[in-house]
Amino acid sequence: MLVRDAMSTVVLTIGPAHTLRQAARLMAARRIGAAVVLDTDANGLGILTERDILNSVGLGQDPDHETAGTHTTTDVVFAAPSWTLEEAAEAMAHGGFRHLIVLENGGPVGVVSVRDIIGCWAPARRRPATLAG
Repeated sequence: MLVRDAMSTVVLTIGPAHTLRQAARLMAARRIGAAVVLDTDANGLGILTERDILNSVGLGQDPDHETAGTHTTTDVVFAAPSWTLEEAAEAMAHGGFRHLIVLENGGPVGVVSVRDIIGCWAPARRRPATLAG
């Protein structure tokens, strides 16, 4: 199975000036765990994850004043839609992260997460057996 089969095509793109609260609201509304941060003036594409927001709040930082740009990971490993899920999982395990931005033709077309990969690999959920009464 390939990354294109597992990735979410809901790509939230924000700017580095978004506050962490704004980013969290947008991510929560879309039920996603990462946002692509587009900084045309500096680093290009980066990623802000729910863990980045949680770490900031845990340090006592104000999510209304902290910006996405301050907490963005810019040393990003990108995936291609044609990667196998094994390649994506290996990149995540090696790098210690849970999300990969998927690029095609130089732009983001999706995000693949550990949860996406597990969902493809795990057997279909079974209905619990009903108890005879």
